Amino acid sequence: MILSAYVARRFLRMFVLIAAIFGAILFLIDIVEQIRRFSDENIGLSGAAVLSLLNITASFYSILPLMTVLAGIALFLSLSRSSELVAIRASGRSALRVLAAPAVTAALVGILSVAVLNPMVAGTSKRYDDAVARMKSGGGQTISVGDSAVWLRQALPMTGPGGAETPGQVVIQASRASADATTLYDATFMIFAPDQGPTRRIDARQARLTEGAWLLSEVKEWPLTQPNPEAMARTAAELTLPTDLTAARIRDSFGKPEAIPIWQLPAFIKGLERAGFSAQRHKVWFQMELARPLLMAAMVALAAVFTMRHMRGRKMGLLVLAGFGCGIALFFLRNLAQVLGDNGGIPPVLAGWAPPIVALFLALGALLRLEDG
Repeated sequence: MILSAYVARRFLRMFVLIAAIFGAILFLIDIVEQIRRFSDENIGLSGAAVLSLLNITASFYSILPLMTVLAGIALFLSLSRSSELVAIRASGRSALRVLAAPAVTAALVGILSVAVLNPMVAGTSKRYDDAVARMKSGGGQTISVGDSAVWLRQALPMTGPGGAETPGQVVIQASRASADATTLYDATFMIFAPDQGPTRRIDARQARLTEGAWLLSEVKEWPLTQPNPEAMARTAAELTLPTDLTAARIRDSFGKPEAIPIWQLPAFIKGLERAGFSAQRHKVWFQMELARPLLMAAMVALAAVFTMRHMRGRKMGLLVLAGFGCGIALFFLRNLAQVLGDNGGIPPVLAGWAPPIVALFLALGALLRLEDG
């Protein structure tokens, strides 16, 4: 037990050191990018630093598995160079017992990252997007899904006094939408003019998105600027309302599944499905997040296959490169499984759990064959 705790502490120390190095590199690269991107906004160095801190959390979180394989390689190399690994194996400890401590530690780090870091990434990503939208001043459209409705917002050019064009806003509420996000049912359009509040309300039985416009059918319209809007209301079989939205932009407005905290993801998936949208991407991401601790344990096992031995000379460099290469291969295999899952090629559970399970079993089999066989 004491030996396992010692190895676990060594691994955790290596992981924290590597994470700090990667975090510093990501921060320096991103702060330069933020200064370049917002050079016309005069955000200054402090503003760029804040934006970078908000932006790098998602990148940092995504490469945690690669940090884990590097920490595993560093751990076993340090144990080998100090001959501690030889002493441990000479005491009768099997390779699997030596591997258990860092693998369990990596899994616990994975659980902590999913439980704590995942919601932090979602929050910082949203704050970064909001800050960028404020600086660009063009945040034209958003979409959200409630318990019983779909809500959208879009920009709408309006003609103000003197014929000047001013940016208006349209808030759209619908009971549900088609899977491709091109048709809304039982939709209400509230049109807002700058500094005036709501000016028109339009109810439509169906709103179909065409190129550059919403095509509304079975329409009733109220002029909200009149003293008695109901008396001035009019109905029409069809009505066209300009829009700069497209089906792709509406779907993209949901944001990446990574931008939703894992604790809220099951309810969000149910809301998407009630609204008529496909929640395939979110289901795949949810399963991948649940499998993240197992993935990090598999990364440590891959590192152990190549570096849990007494090594000297050029052979050590080749084995280190091979171990890191296998970690990168697993990382990209996981991304490939995510793409296949997003496209419906494989079930979400298979996309999330198959890569780490396969990698872990292959690593354990190779370790038993090479070290204890």
